[in-house]
Amino acid sequence: MESKLIKGIETARRVREELKNEVQSLLERSFKPGLAAVLVGDNPSSKIYVTNKSKACQEVGIFTETFRMPADTTQSGLLELIQNLNRDQRFNGILVQLPLPDHINEPAILEAVLPEKDVDCFHPVNVGKLVIGKPYVVPCTPAGILELLRSYQISTQGKHVVVMGRSNIVGKPMANLLMQKASWANATVTITHSCTKNIAAHSRQADILIAAMGQPQFITADMVKEQVVVIDVGMNRIPANNEKGYMLVGDVDFQAVLPKASMITPVPGGVGPMTIAMLLRNTVTAARFQGNIS
Repeated sequence: MESKLIKGIETARRVREELKNEVQSLLERSFKPGLAAVLVGDNPSSKIYVTNKSKACQEVGIFTETFRMPADTTQSGLLELIQNLNRDQRFNGILVQLPLPDHINEPAILEAVLPEKDVDCFHPVNVGKLVIGKPYVVPCTPAGILELLRSYQISTQGKHVVVMGRSNIVGKPMANLLMQKASWANATVTITHSCTKNIAAHSRQADILIAAMGQPQFITADMVKEQVVVIDVGMNRIPANNEKGYMLVGDVDFQAVLPKASMITPVPGGVGPMTIAMLLRNTVTAARFQGNIS
């Protein structure tokens, strides 16, 4: 089984080591990359994500600060914070942790972040650059998936990649990246979503299957072909008879699909660690751009 696993933890560790050296070279030029994290409300998962991102920044030498705001923060109050961070030269990147409370217009907040400080690639300017194949930065989770494919020498050239899910965070940018005329792209891409008829008919055609629907263990063994490469982006809590009362599972029924897959990401320990590693990389990229450092 071990030989089939695409281990994001190991790849992310390598990326962080490379970034440590890169950040050190910037520090030697008196330039310290910085990331501001904005957390609104008390969402437990968001708290964990922001804490993990802060720890990762500190590990590689990136200056970071988390700005915590109550759940009843007004939209104008949040916009004022974003504008202050846009002007604050300590920060090269601004991360607004999603989801935001329902009363806040999420697109308006994401569009308020300066494009050059948008390390998540959510701003329409950066999304447009991605679509035409000239990205400023690449969205963190799709970037992490591409890094895993490169690390494990899994070619996408001419392959049929089925992306399951059409979110702005994973599905859409992932499909755009894979269809580009570029290295580790040049794929034929199919996107499935909640309105797709007979999803299994599409998933069974995949040479590489990227599952990002947010539906626990949705992909079963009969939905994939032999020797498929499976990238499971899902991170779902389901009830379990253990100390925590729950367990984490992906969008793929791992144990059922494992025998048919040529390679597969585990959950946890697959895509998740790569998302954070790519956030660090994007922050360093933004710092180089803003400091005009090649």
